[in-house]
Amino acid sequence: MKPIAVLGGGPAGAYSAERLAAAGAPVILFDERLAWEKPCGGGLTYKAYRRYPFLLDNDKPKKLIREVRLSAPGTRTVPMPLRQPLLVYSRLDLNHLLLERAARAGARIEKARVLRVAWSPTGWRLETKHGVAEACFCIVATGARNPLREVGTRWTAADTMIALGYYLPAEQDHIDIQFLPGLHGYIWVFPRCGHVSVGICGKGEPAHALRARLEQYLREKGIGWNHGVFYSHVIPSLASSSWPRNRVAGPGWLAVGDAGGLVDPITGEGLYYAVRSADLASQVTLASELSPEQKPAAYRWLLDRDFAADLAFAASLARRVFLGRFLMASVPKRMIQFIERSPRFREIMQDLFAGTQPYLDLKSRLLRNLHGTLFDTLASFFLRRVVPGQA
Repeated sequence: MKPIAVLGGGPAGAYSAERLAAAGAPVILFDERLAWEKPCGGGLTYKAYRRYPFLLDNDKPKKLIREVRLSAPGTRTVPMPLRQPLLVYSRLDLNHLLLERAARAGARIEKARVLRVAWSPTGWRLETKHGVAEACFCIVATGARNPLREVGTRWTAADTMIALGYYLPAEQDHIDIQFLPGLHGYIWVFPRCGHVSVGICGKGEPAHALRARLEQYLREKGIGWNHGVFYSHVIPSLASSSWPRNRVAGPGWLAVGDAGGLVDPITGEGLYYAVRSADLASQVTLASELSPEQKPAAYRWLLDRDFAADLAFAASLARRVFLGRFLMASVPKRMIQFIERSPRFREIMQDLFAGTQPYLDLKSRLLRNLHGTLFDTLASFFLRRVVPGQA
């Protein structure tokens, strides 16, 4: 029997390989690097480690972050405690954790890059530097920079964000988030084990302009970056119009994680969706009651029911969140003021950070909480204006 091929050894690929191998399927995972560091990644929401407890219950180094500090032009920095802490790993350690679990489950790990793929009714032909392999099915987990154009999502520049910054030797116990005027994105200072990641993500601006914004912020904060390690990544951030035609599956393959464009268009968070899509793709791949022709549609349906419809809705409101205005001020400024002064609004934001508040349910939650203090009522009115109506 030909094995199932997993193309990519990041979180989505490694978890796919684990789930498939644990069910008794023959699995080969291909990746030229296997575990690697990624300075801007590593944060897991409460939603992720509640659904997948092994992400918390292990012996890998990690941090629990219990406070976020938010700033915008014209506001003071406002601390927001997190009722459900954010779990932060080095991406190297997180990758090691998931790959080790895949190997223990029985997956075969090949340190090789797949250069070309070809599909026929008899299965897949995979070319690597070391030779040719065959597979009956493919899980595509090649990340945002997918070199295999035959499989995985397709996007334009309008469907991506650029994330760049510095990996700095420092310690910090909270997250800083800074909104900037006219930026569809934000700056972050993200504590990790033994260092911090200071970066910016933005949409619609070139990398050199984003880097200039970030370095101006660092100068103002007195943070030196000359001895830091620079990094830059492309992050999927699909436009609202791109979600209905997003190519996440096809004959003999399913795409997971960044390779499927499965990233929150507002926060840029992708780890939960990487692991969750890997879980769903594994279920569909193993479903003997589904014919090969039925599996792509079944996977799309599961994604949409589970989280893709919510991410598509988030894409429709992302521009309002970053660039909109309310009561003669920017939306980020008003949002931070309401976090500081409205308990109900602060609860909503805490749940958004935890991943437990769907975007699709924001409006109905507000309608259930219209009464309260003046700031609660204004905050409810604010989000009702920012969150568009639903068809």
